[in-house]
Amino acid sequence: MSSLHSIRPWRQIDRRKSRQIMVGNVPVGGDAPITVQTMTNTDSSDVAATVAQVQACAEAGADIVRVSTPDESSTKALREVVKESPVPIVADIHFHYKRAIEAAEAGAACLRINPGNIGDATRVREVIKAAKDHGCSIRIGVNAGSLEKHLLDKYAEPCPEAMIESGMDHIRILQDNDFHEFKISCKASDVFLAAAAYQGLAEITDAPIHLGITEAGGLTSGTIKSAIGLGNLLWSGIGDTIRVSLSADPVEEVKVGYEILKSLGLRHRGVNIISCPSCARQGFDVIKTVEALEKRLEHIKTPMSLSIIGCVVNGPGEALMTDVGFTGGGAGSGMVYLAGKQSHKLSNDQMVEHIVEQVEKRASLIEAEMAADAAE
Repeated sequence: MSSLHSIRPWRQIDRRKSRQIMVGNVPVGGDAPITVQTMTNTDSSDVAATVAQVQACAEAGADIVRVSTPDESSTKALREVVKESPVPIVADIHFHYKRAIEAAEAGAACLRINPGNIGDATRVREVIKAAKDHGCSIRIGVNAGSLEKHLLDKYAEPCPEAMIESGMDHIRILQDNDFHEFKISCKASDVFLAAAAYQGLAEITDAPIHLGITEAGGLTSGTIKSAIGLGNLLWSGIGDTIRVSLSADPVEEVKVGYEILKSLGLRHRGVNIISCPSCARQGFDVIKTVEALEKRLEHIKTPMSLSIIGCVVNGPGEALMTDVGFTGGGAGSGMVYLAGKQSHKLSNDQMVEHIVEQVEKRASLIEAEMAADAAE
């Protein structure tokens, strides 16, 4: 009774070989699943608000959540956030080395820093020691908008070569201090610039790579830009963890991140709804039905597929490839498909409730089979 959503040879992606590090209890790199991250946008010193947002993001599927820690009050609050968080917390650090040390002491699973921005060699060593002492990994975060002055002087403007050089300079600082539990990102708001930098970086380091198109924009425009930029890199096998940066609720970032990975067959979580855009042939209101089903099926975490097609032109063919399907017909009814096979007719006015029921039943069967397989 397993899900029909399988990986076929012509859709497999050969991932770049990277070494594996741990972010708390979550493996990143190597053969680990590509993880989905987001970042809180609350006042980090407000423990209740930050924890609530972290928990909402975790419920949506976030594997890791980043929290900005710009001042001492936020690093003090971080200790409580970490205690309440169901997922590892990354502390976002810029410039002040003491915030990095405080975050490590507070239980952060990872520090997002640029070693070259922390200060002199002594301060860098102190941060690295704190990371080692407290089991923190580090993310080197190169950004086209904040490149070092000497690189801008050398290259005249942000470019892939400048971003790659910045990243490798930071890597050397960590390696010179015998620290190897790091991953790296080289983000830009320009899709071409980010992609070129990531491609170049992927060729010269085996460090796990954190993908992102930074400052991508609002929900619609940012989703499209991220899907193009991240999708291109993921398709070529680059990327071990991703964050979709949107001017929107962080939960939306998580949802978009999963949809990008699901579309490439790299992660499977929840119901993948395959639906038509609707036209005059539709036997029911496809758009309203899909909107209702998306909300009603948010609680399903089991990977499975659902086709909602308005008419018989493509409906039967799509339903043959999905776990549950409904194809519009005529006279106010349509056909229900289960496990890729035609099952029974159903009136349109019963459609949403019945489909939710069928998806829940199918999910339970898939979960039972997965549990049985794991026990063998």
